[in-house]
Amino acid sequence: MPSPRLLVIEGNSPQTMAEHVAAGGMPASKGYSDLLCEVLPGAMVDICYPGDPAAVLPEGESLTGYDGIAITGSSLHIYNGGVEVMRQVDLVRVALSTGTPVFGSCWGLQVITAAAGGSVRKNPKGREIGFGRGIRLTEAGRKHPMYVGKLDVFNAPTVHLDEVEALPPGATVLATNAVSDIQSAEIRTNGSVAWAVQYHPEYPLREVAAITRRIGTRLIEEGFFADVADIKTFSDDLDTLDRDPDCKRLAWRHGISKNVLDKKLRVSEVANWIEFQVLPMRVKRGRG
Repeated sequence: MPSPRLLVIEGNSPQTMAEHVAAGGMPASKGYSDLLCEVLPGAMVDICYPGDPAAVLPEGESLTGYDGIAITGSSLHIYNGGVEVMRQVDLVRVALSTGTPVFGSCWGLQVITAAAGGSVRKNPKGREIGFGRGIRLTEAGRKHPMYVGKLDVFNAPTVHLDEVEALPPGATVLATNAVSDIQSAEIRTNGSVAWAVQYHPEYPLREVAAITRRIGTRLIEEGFFADVADIKTFSDDLDTLDRDPDCKRLAWRHGISKNVLDKKLRVSEVANWIEFQVLPMRVKRGRG
């Protein structure tokens, strides 16, 4: 049997990727690719870059050759439009016509929503940064295979300024919290099924730290941090916890629970997508 083939769609522009690396982070697509290879050993993962107007993108027929398609976060905004955004919306719209399972994190949820006919807005409640607190499964979420092994109420790494305003037809809300009514959803459209979350199960704490450093000035203006020194303390603490998840002192100080510190629990949505969507589609298509 051929090796599983997955595609990661990088949501960021080349400039943002470079800025993130300069802040100590890893390109979102590389982190996602590494995680997928860990969850599904032997998988071959390709990456495409629609946020780069010069990049060549896969077309419809080639997308059916993948067993799953994952979409990263992004610093872009759906409502701003422009070539960097519309190339992604168009690509995801095509992906949603192939029947290939799709998973989206943060921007991934937003671009899937836009591609399927829903809408995205700047969150009137403001940014959610660091950790999404009190994310609560809906009745549908508690029964959904994406959340097998997950607590009914949990925290998760997150950073987003925008949110889904209205889901497209055929969508089901799976989780919610006080900041965003739609923290995750299943979107069924055109014969395809997409699972997507507003948070980042794929992010280790060091990535949250890097994002905090990268957008730090804005976070001071928005009242999350007092000054640059405050940002440094927070980011350094997360880097320490990333290296030592058993550091009770810092976990307590920042209210970071086991479902974030335990990698198996944190990434369970992605692992469940592989188990309940990607692998069954491989069998259905005669590949596994």
